[in-house]
Formats: sequence, C-alpha cells, structure tokens
Amino acid sequence: MAAVARILARRIVLLVPLMLGIVLFVFLVMRFSDNDPASAYYQGANPTQEQLHEFREQNGLLDPLPVRYLAFVGDLLRGDMGFSVLNRQPVVEQITTALPLTMQLTFLGLGIAVVLALLLGVTAAIWRDRLPDQIIRVVSLVGVAAPGFWLALLMIQYLAVDAGWFPTGGYINPGDSLTGWLKTMTLPALALSLPVAAQLIRVVRTAVVEELDKDYVRTAIGSGLPPVVVVGRNVLRNALINPLTVLGLRVGYLLGGAVVIETIFSLPGMGKLMIDAVKNGDPAVVQGVVLTTAFGFVIVNLVIDVLYLLVNPRLRGA
Repeated sequence: MAAVARILARRIVLLVPLMLGIVLFVFLVMRFSDNDPASAYYQGANPTQEQLHEFREQNGLLDPLPVRYLAFVGDLLRGDMGFSVLNRQPVVEQITTALPLTMQLTFLGLGIAVVLALLLGVTAAIWRDRLPDQIIRVVSLVGVAAPGFWLALLMIQYLAVDAGWFPTGGYINPGDSLTGWLKTMTLPALALSLPVAAQLIRVVRTAVVEELDKDYVRTAIGSGLPPVVVVGRNVLRNALINPLTVLGLRVGYLLGGAVVIETIFSLPGMGKLMIDAVKNGDPAVVQGVVLTTAFGFVIVNLVIDVLYLLVNPRLRGA
C-alpha cells in the first residue's frame, strides 16, 4: 500500500498544472465569447452605456486579462464561482443543487454499463465463435452505433407512452419515494449507459479471449481447477486493465451525455442548468458547470489509475 500511496501522491501533484490549464482554457474561452455579463444583467431593461460601464467596472471586467485570471483563480480557491447575472444566486449554490442528480444518473448508468459489459463480455469470450458470441457481438455493434438521445426517444415512445411502464420525464427524490426515484431514473440511465456498455462488451470480450489463450489458463484447467474459478480468480483480474482504460475515457461521455439526456427527460440536473444558462446568456453558470464537469472527469481518471494498481500489482513497480 505504500507504493500505491506514493504513486497516488505523484498523480495528485501532476493534477495541479492540469487543473490550472483547464481553468485557463475555460477562462479564455468565456472571455472571448460573445456573451456579455453586463448586458445579461440588465436583460430586458434597456440599460444606458453608463450603467453598462459601471457594472463592468464594479465587477472587474475592465481590468487587464492577467489580473482577471488571477482574481478568477483566487475566487475558485475560495470556492467562489461568481453569481448568476439572471437570478443573482451564487453559482456554487445552483451547482450544489443540480450536481447530486447528475451524479445519481451518471453512476447509475455507469453501474448498468459495467454489469452488462462483464456479464455479456465474459459470456461472449467463453462461447467464442458460437451462437451466444455471435448474438452478443451483433447486439453490441448495434449499441455502439445507436446514439443515446435516439435510444431515449425510443424508450419514451415504447416504454413510457405506449406501455406506460415508466414516466416520460420528471424527477422524484429517493428520500420521498425510492420506487418513484427508480421509475424516473431507469430510462435515462439506460439511454445513457447502453452505448457505453456496448463498447465495453467488445473490449471485455477481446481482453478475456486473449487471457483464455494463455498457457497458465490451460495449465490451471488441466490441473483440475473448475473453469469458473480460473476465470473469476485469474482471467478477469488480468483482463480488466484495458476495459478500465476505456471505462475511464467513457466516464467523460457519461458526464457529457447527461446534458442531453437530462434535457430529454426534464431532469433538473447539471445538463438542464447548462442548457438554461446558454439560452439565457448567463456566462458565470456556464463557466461553473463546465469547470465542475472537467474537474469531475479528472478526478474519475485519478480513481481509475488507482484501480489499475489494485487490479494488477505488477504495475506498481513500473
């Protein structure tokens, strides 16, 4: 565990310049965009040029760009992402309200994707080139080609409108009704997770097939160990490295895809917050949502790096 702690400490140190780079990129993109916080603040009020100039001066919008960037980084370190120019609420409060739902949707979709990938990927590898493998490969190919928003619309039409098994949208807090929460989250999580699961199935199948062809597997099975034990104890442990890599990359898809899925299912998460902010010209909220999503993606990949070391101890000395 000491080796894991040292590697984790190095990863965290390397994250500092990466996060500063993300902050700089988002800062520059937002500053050179067409959105004007002063105009958004007085939206619909026909402000004078003097009022616009006063707002910009009070909020530091007329300062040199390096000064504004340093002030922006200082505010972030204090947990201050600014205020929404539309509703005058702190951006942090809005993100704190919306983020839990997006996290629920993302991790529920992630769990579904991982379970499906392991079950179907291992099954396809064990039944290689036979009927179950061929069916799973076709299904996964269709899943990779199908976009999440298209799956969401199909699910709403056939499972919600026609069958009436699920609501077409909305959100119920799990504290109010766990059953209601599951009903409102099942279709969005499936629409979000199925394209990821389809890709992971193919990666898991390939990785497990490569391990099954190795000499130690044939030796273990030949010595009398049950194939289930060999696959569960040895094959999966060695075969999970590549799927973990793909999973870490696809978490970004899950976080980004949640924007579209939440909009389709009318879920009040980060996606809806982002879309509303873009439509209403609220740059502070857009900036806060983008930074939170980017930081979440970086942290998830740090967790994936730690999982590499736990799954395969040989990497600790690399």
